[in-house]
Amino acid sequence: MTQAVPHVLLAQLSDLIAARLGLHFPTARWRALERGIRAVARELEFSDVAACIRWLVSTPLTQQHIAVLATHLTIGETYFFRDPLLFRTLEEEILPALIRARQGNTRRLRFWSAGCATGEEPYSIAISISKVIPDRQDWDITLLATDINPRFQQTALAGVYRAWSFRETPLRANAPYFSSRAGGHAAVPSAIRKMVTFAYLNLVDDVYPSPLTNTVGMDVIFCRNVLMYMAPEQAKRVILRLSQALADGGWLIVSPSEVSHTLFASFQMIASSGVILYRKTSHTPSPVINGNAPAPPRHAVTCHPPGLGVPDQAPHPMPPKPGSYDDALTLYQQGRYAEVAEAIGESGADGNADAPALALLARTWANQGRLAQARRGCEQAIVADRLNAGLHYLYATILQEQGALGDAVVELRRALYLDQYFVLAYLALGSLALQRGARDEARKHFETMRTLLGTYQPEEILPESGGITAGRLRAIIASMYPGPPTR
Repeated sequence: MTQAVPHVLLAQLSDLIAARLGLHFPTARWRALERGIRAVARELEFSDVAACIRWLVSTPLTQQHIAVLATHLTIGETYFFRDPLLFRTLEEEILPALIRARQGNTRRLRFWSAGCATGEEPYSIAISISKVIPDRQDWDITLLATDINPRFQQTALAGVYRAWSFRETPLRANAPYFSSRAGGHAAVPSAIRKMVTFAYLNLVDDVYPSPLTNTVGMDVIFCRNVLMYMAPEQAKRVILRLSQALADGGWLIVSPSEVSHTLFASFQMIASSGVILYRKTSHTPSPVINGNAPAPPRHAVTCHPPGLGVPDQAPHPMPPKPGSYDDALTLYQQGRYAEVAEAIGESGADGNADAPALALLARTWANQGRLAQARRGCEQAIVADRLNAGLHYLYATILQEQGALGDAVVELRRALYLDQYFVLAYLALGSLALQRGARDEARKHFETMRTLLGTYQPEEILPESGGITAGRLRAIIASMYPGPPTR
């Protein structure tokens, strides 16, 4: 007979799971928690479940340990086009509105399926996009899909599903988007699979929004049937981060069971065609996520990646008034982008602007999606301070957002010429090399980056990272190349 796990250990384990995975296991769900932890103990090669729990709660857990816990404790219940009314709203209202707004401007759209499980949701989004945007090759479309469970993502990457994944929408209704396989299975074609980028991301961690996780300037975020498994305070923190990851006017989509006036009070609630949606408005306060992070010094340039949603308007950036940088920086850190330019003095040109103020103005425009202005503003800042490696890195991120990848590589190399210890420049070069298929080059950049990270303490904030610590970046990189869990 299997010996029951003492309640005191289950209570400690429940607290650990809530803190590290965000999953809420109240007393009523302890039976499910016990079943899951028995499977975890077997995988970690513990013969005694109680000993496994004691080890887990007393040991600094690695990314691999978190992955094992997630494998056995998360729920992957999903299927294609779950909630047909929602996808009809996406295809008939949200996407057409976004297309109209971007048709004559930068043709860019960014989507995120947060908690994507085995991939049915992001592939459903990709199919909807394909239906509405037949000329999608002329658009710059990002569709990010993240989950904490690496085994779910193995299924998603394979893109082969059983009939049960089509239980609400018959396969024949979307036959052009799948190919039949033996045993009644269906495969997502490569054209749809290539639209989706799968990545590991733990919504409890403070690694988003960030360029390192590609979680900035999102137009639409799907986060369905994820928050319902979190304790209220944890759910609030996740919602705040998702809000900051959205562009102004962006949409946050949750499941009907997660609708809450309290949790989503900062959003505009919109009821459309029987579906309740949340929208971030331009006057929605943007939360300060890294509230404990020190403000960058006056000579530093902290790079935050470009966002989306506001078209370029003014033909040229104007030099700011001197002496107003600190107030503008505070507004920027609070996400009050519309007020930054006014605080700096966008219309009060007096020719005495310095590089940090110009760079802050450039970052503000970039986060608003005004990429042409951001680029010109950054060019002005570089003229004022040509030897600032951070400025060249900022310029590279803007160029990359504009699709000028070759020019971005040139700027990243200039940044490294000026500062050979620039960790994030190596990361960016490695990522760009992977996009080109240059795996050997990418490996060299990543190895150099790992070596440099070894010179930092885990709690040290990396230059140009927007508040991400060396320890967090190590975890991000480790998640890209997970190894076997260790005890």
